[in-house]
Amino acid sequence: MSVKLVSMPRWAVYTIFAAGALLILLCCLCICIKCCCRGKKKKRQQKKDEKINLKGVNGKTTAALVQPDVGDVDYGTTKKPRGKLLYSLEYNATASELMVGIKQANSLKAMDLGGSSDPYVKVYIIPDKNKTCETKVFRNTLSPAFNEQFSFQISKASLLKSTAVMQVFDFNRFSKHNIIGELRVQLGNVDWNHVIEEWQDLAEPAKFEEENLGEICFSLRYVPTAGKLTVVILEAKNLKSMDVGGASDPYVKVQLTLDKRKWKKRKTSIKKKTLNPYYNESFTFDVSFEQIQRVNLVISVWDYDTMTRNDAMGKIFLGCDAAGNQLRHWADMLSNPRRPVAQWHSLLSAQQVNSTLVLKKKLPLPTKLPF
Repeated sequence: MSVKLVSMPRWAVYTIFAAGALLILLCCLCICIKCCCRGKKKKRQQKKDEKINLKGVNGKTTAALVQPDVGDVDYGTTKKPRGKLLYSLEYNATASELMVGIKQANSLKAMDLGGSSDPYVKVYIIPDKNKTCETKVFRNTLSPAFNEQFSFQISKASLLKSTAVMQVFDFNRFSKHNIIGELRVQLGNVDWNHVIEEWQDLAEPAKFEEENLGEICFSLRYVPTAGKLTVVILEAKNLKSMDVGGASDPYVKVQLTLDKRKWKKRKTSIKKKTLNPYYNESFTFDVSFEQIQRVNLVISVWDYDTMTRNDAMGKIFLGCDAAGNQLRHWADMLSNPRRPVAQWHSLLSAQQVNSTLVLKKKLPLPTKLPF
């Protein structure tokens, strides 16, 4: 008797193989799910074991719950150091004069792409802040030696309620100067029986008290042979809002003083309803080489009002009597004759500038003598 083999159709073979593969895949999936569930259950158990029963903790040991051990602190999250500053303080009670010395800085934070900075220090006293002083700018260094001293007229009563602020900035000619760090010394806590000189770590700058009046960019060009001084008011930004609607109508006054007396002045056009005006307006003054050594340039921004008096928005002055960035800009112009030198400057209050640049009264006009 012969057995006849029945051949299965091809589609049936494919179906059996597909069913087998699917069964194997489901088994693998079940195993994975079971492993994951077991791992999560183990983690939940660990967290549960780590919980602290606060009911059984004595109030005297509460600090142990919120203060981690030294080994548990993540030092990678601490803030980067900003550097150190060596300063000095001395007060002359007889003359009511405070002397603030900016000696040197060390290990400053690098602010530029090349791993360096162009540091300078700004010094002022609060809460009055009627005078702001600046050191020279040092190029490409993180350890500058300033060795500069500034004096402030202040009574003993005001001194004990004041704070000396020393801010280290990174200089940028065409953009806002970035602050590296600052020191704030409570003068009421200082022992004035001797001169104070000490190093202190720079701290993060405070986010209060500093009023931002905006910035202005202008270029200077002086041609000694022709005796021509050209001032180009380029633009301003982030000006203070003076109007009810949150904007201003700013224009710029350009004034020259000679021997601390008002001499020549011009002004730009008015830009309506803006805090970021663009001018690009040029003014040329006749200033001989002999006069340029005795001239100061005063730049002031004003808000135009139709019905009331125009309001001062900010001010700055340059010249041989200036200091810091203003003096540097003026010196760059004199050392590069016939070439325009542009730079951004932070606006100061009119009170600050007027206290530094004290102008003399105008000379009375001579009366005609009778013949």
